[in-house]
Amino acid sequence: MEDSYKIRFDSITMEFPGVKALDDVSFGIKQGCVHVLMGENGAGKSTLMKVLNGSYSATSGTVYINEQPKKFKTASDATREGVAMIYQELSYMPDMAVEDYLMLCREPRKGCFIDWKKSREEAREILKREDLNYDPKKTLREYSVSDIQLMEITKAVQGENIEILIMDEPTSALSSDEVERLFKKIDELKKRGITILYISHKMDEIFRIADYITVMRDGKHIRTAPVSEYDGDLLVKLMVGREITEVYPEKTAKIGEEVLRVEHLTCKESRIYDISFTVHEGEIFGIGGLMGAGRTEVVRILAGLDKADSGKIFVRGKEVKYNNVSGAINNGIVMASEDRRRLGLILCRDIKENISLSSLKKISVHSFLQKKKEDQITEKLFKDIRVKAPGLDSTVQNLSGGNQQKVVLCKCLMTDADIVILDEPTRGIDVGAKHEIYKLMTELAEAGKGIIMISSETPEFIGMCDRTVIMYKGRVTGELSREELTMESLINYSVGGAGL
Repeated sequence: MEDSYKIRFDSITMEFPGVKALDDVSFGIKQGCVHVLMGENGAGKSTLMKVLNGSYSATSGTVYINEQPKKFKTASDATREGVAMIYQELSYMPDMAVEDYLMLCREPRKGCFIDWKKSREEAREILKREDLNYDPKKTLREYSVSDIQLMEITKAVQGENIEILIMDEPTSALSSDEVERLFKKIDELKKRGITILYISHKMDEIFRIADYITVMRDGKHIRTAPVSEYDGDLLVKLMVGREITEVYPEKTAKIGEEVLRVEHLTCKESRIYDISFTVHEGEIFGIGGLMGAGRTEVVRILAGLDKADSGKIFVRGKEVKYNNVSGAINNGIVMASEDRRRLGLILCRDIKENISLSSLKKISVHSFLQKKKEDQITEKLFKDIRVKAPGLDSTVQNLSGGNQQKVVLCKCLMTDADIVILDEPTRGIDVGAKHEIYKLMTELAEAGKGIIMISSETPEFIGMCDRTVIMYKGRVTGELSREELTMESLINYSVGGAGL
């Protein structure tokens, strides 16, 4: 019947201390469709999905599955009843082997004991069946965020009883080839009658795979309709409550003196070879290429996370040497990592502490913290970046992924570094927040900072960069000016070509 839904939310309200995350949310989701949830960071999308899968218990309201009221006590209870969720922010044990991770919580048993031999055989079968070229014996620590995200997706869809699959920004760290593989998997799951709830900010993805779209804003349900009743402009207007006419801000910064020079940087372990480039004041400098090309490996060395075998780094013409993050910051280099949960934040601490931690010397006198100065600086950054939270005392782990990213950016700005490295700065961030970050980047450039940007979103990369180097298999294949940077030239250099 028309009014029969696979999932129905009835007046769901969710309150945390100081904030109402969901406000009387009601709508239905039909069986066997891809139902996309959209909204700005903090709109309540992920919170609603965590109510559905048992991670949160709603303050009030009821979730119906097949018109039966459901209230799972834990996510494990939900999984056993056919509801699985792939989280945007991955939680994993870095020292766990791939084969054990793929079978986690699904291990076959002999009596009351885990049958480890059978478990690992099944894991290897999964890798083979899904055509994933991962070493089952290697630990997760040895793989990138995108690799682990793909493993998590693979792990989630293995259960035979899965009826509802929730995907929270599943492609945020995937390459274009991996995205295509995921979409094929989604088609297979739809054919099996599985209902897919898909959270994303990527317009091109949404219009490719969505059957229905629900828009949320400030914890409220705004609209649910078939995808055919939306276009990009309408979606943006419904999400942010206003029109955004300008995607990328106008560039007014003047390119000044050289602020960073890298000469012949090589690290065999990271598989990067003979990397050389310069960055100037007022410049947004891009490092392009496909995932696995070596982009992140280069900036990790610049940020003091890894050590090069050879090569030189110059800041404002002076050679600098350091072997840790503090050394990089002291030399005017700071990075916002793509892996914000592991490398950018202390999740159990509040916003103020997270912002301040990288700049304690700046707000201290004779090793004593100046609380008033800390409050003034952090409050200003909090407001300038427009972090959506009740206040600076809010715990970071309770923020949405996009607002966590904003806290990371605040932390970087607190250092007042000359060179700011942004590795996937808008990963998992909504269109309104993206615009704010783009404006921030241009303001930093206007202030004379040198910005290094890595982005896997091609329009963003082309739209924001003044000059780029493109990498392929750990080497620079070309350097492109703003005028030379096109979709065609970027792709050509990214696959090892000589440009067009």
